[in-house]
Amino acid sequence: MSDIKRVGFIGLGIMGVPMARNLMKAGYELVVWNRSRPGIDTLVGEGAAEASGPREVAEHSEAVVTIVSYAEDVEQVALGPGGIIEGAHEGFVVVDMSTIGPEPARRVGARLAEAGIAMIDAPVSGGERGAIDGTLSIMAGGDEAVFERVRPLFEAMGKKIVLCGPAGSGQVVKMCNQVTIALNTLAACEALVLCTKLGVDPQRMLEAVGAGGASSWVVQFLAPRMLQRDFRAGFKVEHQSKDLRYALDAAHSQHASLPGTALVRELFASVEGDGLGGEGTQALVKALEKLSNVTVGG
Repeated sequence: MSDIKRVGFIGLGIMGVPMARNLMKAGYELVVWNRSRPGIDTLVGEGAAEASGPREVAEHSEAVVTIVSYAEDVEQVALGPGGIIEGAHEGFVVVDMSTIGPEPARRVGARLAEAGIAMIDAPVSGGERGAIDGTLSIMAGGDEAVFERVRPLFEAMGKKIVLCGPAGSGQVVKMCNQVTIALNTLAACEALVLCTKLGVDPQRMLEAVGAGGASSWVVQFLAPRMLQRDFRAGFKVEHQSKDLRYALDAAHSQHASLPGTALVRELFASVEGDGLGGEGTQALVKALEKLSNVTVGG
């Protein structure tokens, strides 16, 4: 463990609660805050202290981890009235593990730096299961010395920890991750639809494909949920759609063409338009089912 003993944690959703729990298991004293009660109550019941807001979280910790939904949420908890910046002190570190895109990360980091506060952007991949098991992939951006100081926190929450470059680099790599997994999800959906339409048992198809070169995390874990009609969220459609929008915005700013990403983002938007933004990303199959007039599995 590093010199950091007291850790603040802001954002206690599907990912945040198990990540915070793993920090406590590793021996860190935790002070928490969230906009809603359930996550707070869960962790306070397990030994965490509750703060009244982001400023108080900072006042009572040496580093704070944030994992919230949108860039504007990060800016609010970090820089807004009653934000982290008002309670931070010498040696304080902000570790933002949200997915917000590189420019917002750099903007927040620069504003914190003006106040003498270090920041690492460190989005994660691995979903709810990875958060629970402490096996997340953590892709970080920022100063190497600061990164090494907070590495023990990352080791409590993740298995693969990579400093990808300077500020914003973690966000760039996370966008690459989201592009890759979204297109893999689309590929699996199309394979399931094709197999079903041609009259072959899709479960047997997954068994065969999953043992060969086309295997992936999506084929192994998400596709079976599609067949079982299990659309509970490990990672929500609305959040994947948001992440792909960040990727497309960044690509547009650099005149990079991402045609596959644009297509899958539109399909996720279609699922959102049907009121299913809170379902897991495996619900993408519903957009393909609608286009092909077929139901996979069940």
